[in-house]
Amino acid sequence: MRKRIPHASGRNDVIFGLVAIAGIFGLALCGSARAQDVSANLGVTSDYVFRGVSQTEEDPALQAGVDLGSGAFYAGAWASNVSYAGDDETSLEADLYAGFRPQFAAWDWDFGAVAYLYDDPSGLDYDYVELKAAASRDVGPVTFGAAVFWSPDFFGAAEDEATYAEVNLAWEPTNRWTVSGSVGRQWVSSDFDYTTWNAGAAYALTDTLALDVRYHDTDEHDFGAVYESRVVTSLKATF
Repeated sequence: MRKRIPHASGRNDVIFGLVAIAGIFGLALCGSARAQDVSANLGVTSDYVFRGVSQTEEDPALQAGVDLGSGAFYAGAWASNVSYAGDDETSLEADLYAGFRPQFAAWDWDFGAVAYLYDDPSGLDYDYVELKAAASRDVGPVTFGAAVFWSPDFFGAAEDEATYAEVNLAWEPTNRWTVSGSVGRQWVSSDFDYTTWNAGAAYALTDTLALDVRYHDTDEHDFGAVYESRVVTSLKATF
């Protein structure tokens, strides 16, 4: 859907991403002995949906990540299989991210950056970086939040600047149930703008395993089938 331009093979980029994931996992193992905030996650989903758009052409995905924190600072990495129409070679996404989460003015803040890396051996310009600013606040069992992401050179686009803004809400009626949803708007300078929303519920099967069922949709079904409405079931374990 977006303009694609040749660049150096992304295979080296995604190898770097996977090495970084392994490195962060190694730091996490070392850091756990020093009482750092360490966690890892493994999940399976019926469809990898990012901002309302399927990243696997409506097929299942296996995903894994690791996070390391120290005070307000954090770093992490995450990976998933992907599949795009007209591209039979790109199959993996590896994300690297870092930032800090201060607390002030009665809000929890999150300022950071995310690098999205892809194994695009055919030389498509998929890799990009986003800057992030987010805030959230708890009011009893309800959490209100908002976030803004900005990229100077968006996914698969020739010098296209992009901004994504979202408001979200989560409610915990009991200690095992979480009901949540969000509404977001993606702006791209090449005019591929759209609005997306989702709503669903998660249930903690155990202290480390949760099941999430969620409805996703956008207002631009004409962009293609991956932009259409869908219900996604995900199972995620956190350690």
